[in-house]
Parts: sequence; C-alpha cells; structure tokens
Amino acid sequence: METVKMNNVTANDLPWKIIYDSKRCTMCGSCIATCSFRAIKMKVERRRSVVSEGDFPEPKASFSAVPVIKQVNSIRDFCRGCGMCEKVCPNDAIRPERNPDNRHPIITRCLTADSIKRGGRKNLEGATRTLDSIRVGRISQMTDPSLDAQRHTFDLLAPFGRILPPGELPFSSDNDGNLITSTATPPVNMIYPIIIGDMSIGALSWRMWEAVAMATAYLNEECGLPVRMSSGEGGLPRRLLRSKYLKYMILQIASGHFGWNRIATSMPDMIEDPAGILIKIGQGAKPGDGGLLQSGKVASHIQAIRGVPKTDLLSPPNHQGLYSIEESVQKMFLSMNAAFKFRVPVAIKVAASSTSVSVFNNLVRDPYNIVGGFFLDGIDGGTGAAHEVSLDHTGHPIASKLRDCYLAAVSQGRQGQIPLWAAGGLGKTGDLAADAFKMICLGANGVFSGKLILQMAGCVGNDTGRCNACNTGLCPAGITTQEPQLAHRLDPEKVAQNIVNYFLAMDKEFKKLMAPIGNSTLPVGRADALISTDHAVADRLKIQHVC
Repeated sequence: METVKMNNVTANDLPWKIIYDSKRCTMCGSCIATCSFRAIKMKVERRRSVVSEGDFPEPKASFSAVPVIKQVNSIRDFCRGCGMCEKVCPNDAIRPERNPDNRHPIITRCLTADSIKRGGRKNLEGATRTLDSIRVGRISQMTDPSLDAQRHTFDLLAPFGRILPPGELPFSSDNDGNLITSTATPPVNMIYPIIIGDMSIGALSWRMWEAVAMATAYLNEECGLPVRMSSGEGGLPRRLLRSKYLKYMILQIASGHFGWNRIATSMPDMIEDPAGILIKIGQGAKPGDGGLLQSGKVASHIQAIRGVPKTDLLSPPNHQGLYSIEESVQKMFLSMNAAFKFRVPVAIKVAASSTSVSVFNNLVRDPYNIVGGFFLDGIDGGTGAAHEVSLDHTGHPIASKLRDCYLAAVSQGRQGQIPLWAAGGLGKTGDLAADAFKMICLGANGVFSGKLILQMAGCVGNDTGRCNACNTGLCPAGITTQEPQLAHRLDPEKVAQNIVNYFLAMDKEFKKLMAPIGNSTLPVGRADALISTDHAVADRLKIQHVC
C-alpha cells in the first residue's frame, strides 16, 4: 500500500470536482481541448477484471489499459467550474460539481505565501439586496393621471456636465427680445441614463471590446439611443481616436495613466470630441487595491496602446500627485478642460465610502463650474482582477451613499448642479431597468454598469465563485483573454446584437416604470415613488415603509 501523503493536493481540496462517467465517454477529446485552465487531462488507467469460464468456478484475472479523463490536482491548474467541458461533451459524460468542503483558501496561501488573486465578483453574499426590497409604489390615480407607456413621448436623457443654477446662467435679452450670452456656459451632453461602464482594452479581449464599441455606435446611429461607453484606463486604438465614433466614448484617465500618451498625440487628428473625460480616483469593487492586469494578459497590442513592457500592471489606488479634492479640481479638471478647450465635460469617479459625501460636498462648491459629474461606485460591481481579500471584504454598498450625497446637495439647494451617477451590483438579477429606475428615484441622474455587459456576451461566471478567472487571461468564453485561440470563441457581431437588443428592451421597460408614476422625464430624486418592505431600508433611505 502506498504511503498516505497528507500534504499532497487532491481533488477534495479544490473548489470544484470533475464528475466523469467513463462508460458514457467516447474519448473524443472535446473537453480537454476546450478547457482553457488545463484542469483535466488524458490518462491511462490499469484495470483488473476477473472472469470465470466453464462449468466450475475458475477465476482468472486479466488486465487492460483504459484511457480516461482525470482532474488535475493543482492549485495553479484547477477547475474553476465554468462548465465548458459539459457544454461540448456529446454524451454528457463530464461536468463540474461544487465542492463545499474545499480547502482551497487555506492551501493556496500555505503553498504560495501570497494573497489569492482572482477576477470577477465578490463571493460573500448577503441575504437580500437592498434594491430587491424596494418597489415602485406610487401609482397615479384619477387626480394625478398616469401615462400610456405605449403611446406617450418620454424623455430618457441625463446630463453629463456641470448644470448652472438659474441665477448663474449668463443670459440676458436685448431690446428686441433676442437672447444674448455674456460668457460661455459649461459643456453639457444629454445622454442615455445608462452608461456602459469602464472596462479597458487589456481587461477585455480585443474582440469583446470592439463588440461593445460596435453596439454603442449602432445604438446611436441606427436606434437613436444616445448610449455612451467608457473606455476604461488603457487607451484606445488610433483608428477609433481618429474616427467619428469617438463622440460616443467617455475617455477615462486613471492613476496609472495607461494609454494617455497615445490619446494626447492623437488629439491633432481627432475629427470629433469625446463624449466626456472621466477621472478615476477610486473604484468600488476593490478600493485601496487598484486595478490589476497580470502580465499574461499584456499582449503585444496592449503594450503598444499603453506604452508598457510585458509585466504586471497595477493602477495605484489613487493619483500619487494629488493630496486633496481642492487640488484635484485645480490641477486635473482645469488641465483636462484646457486640453479640449472647455468643449468636453470632465467628471470624477470615486469609491463609495463613509467619506464620499465630504468629497461630493467639496465638488458641489466648485467655484470654477467645471466639475461635470460625480460617479459613485459601490462594492457589488466590478469585473476586474484584484486580491480576493479586497474584493470580498472592502467597499461600501451603493444605495445609502447615493442617497446621502443627493440629500446633502438638497440641503444646500444645489441638487442637480453636479450630476450624480452610481453603480455597484446593478442588474445583478438581469433586470437593469428596474435597478436603474430605483437608483434614479433615490437621487441618481443615471447609472453605469459593466458586469452585466459581460453576461450579455456569454460570461459563465457568477457571484458564488463559478469561474471568476478574469485575471488569468484564460477566459473560456473569450471575453477577458488575450489568447487568440480563446478570443476567437467570441462572435463580436453576435455580442453586439445581444447588447443592442438588451438596451432596446430596457428602453421599453423604463417607460413601463415611468408611466404609472406620471413622469415623462427621469424621476430624479422622486423617492416618494418608492416603498420598501424592509423597515431598516425604509428608515435609512427615507422612503415609505409598507407591509
């Protein structure tokens, strides 16, 4: 008998086990060819069979070599539960099964002396989402008629840019009643209230990123929906920077400044201004950790766009040259506005936290009138890679902090002057319209979402630990990989079609929610339209409790 080696890694230590039925397997090899994680392999087992021939028992043993599929027992090449093997198997002979008694968090730290890194979502689940305990409860009656969702005209537009209060508008009229502008007003773009959130070239495969860009252009050019897409930190291809479609892109500048050399050198050749500039101070999914693009995903085209060597790329958690909000206003906002000659709105993105209201209060009092938006990002979102401890244990839920920021502006009579945009787990149930509508009623001018876009493309990951390997560059769906053979699994045109169709469906659902409360424009701050079945949620958000 072989000595038991207690410290060897076995399938029982890993988060997923491979369930394999050799009797159904035809050894076609599809599962092994499909597994991007190299978590299964071909192996030959020696089988013993005993037979007895004749009238009297005469057992004879025979041995045969049988080819089988075996799970790899490794903390590097382990099964992530993506289920691609089950998808391609013609005989249902193989599938992953969750192992609730795994020791993976312990043995990985013990064997590597390093923190666990992964992509995707947080794995710690609460009992009920805040938004799921909220309903749209104000239904207009005869004294306040509701609208016909099928025939009424609705204005689904949100501002991206600084909104001046009436007393500060530089307008006057001459003796003939003509409007005269004494000084320039801050730039404002009226856009669809849902922005496709920042996911960079590098984080996504080039086919996925171009699919999202194609969908954005189609929604604008053919469907008449002014949807905007944030580039994420990492730059853009030159052909996009020099095309007319740049006007649908929000260029993000973050603490790593990746890709900004290419953007700056392309400015003389731009035939359109971008839709906006988004300065990322922090993000909600892993605040304090910063984005992480591991070297395996830094392909040659990523190196060219970002101007970096093939190495792990970490975006610092904040801008190292800035020490206060006031300084960021003076230095960053003025420089970005000046770069585009004050034609392009500039916004800031921060992680939701107990201090984010203080940040917002400082920006609301901006004397230059150039802060074009406040993007607040909560813990439940995020598609990028980070240390697992950051993804699971740091961050702030979004609903209460959005409400705090809105009410802080209301108390000063400054609501709506700096548009509030919020994100963090929106669309988690697949219904982004309902989540966005509730957030708008709580005070947001609009929302942004990235994770759900990946689900539209066919992402097989989930919030309970399935797949979540975006950081490895081995995405089995071809969404977050730079490996050509994996990226080509993705059909960009099909992905673009899915995104377009989802937004068209969502546009109808928005109107279905606006009609009963009698609003033909976005109900920003209409918390009176909301009710909650949870007393604590109702008290915290200052909405009506019902039972």
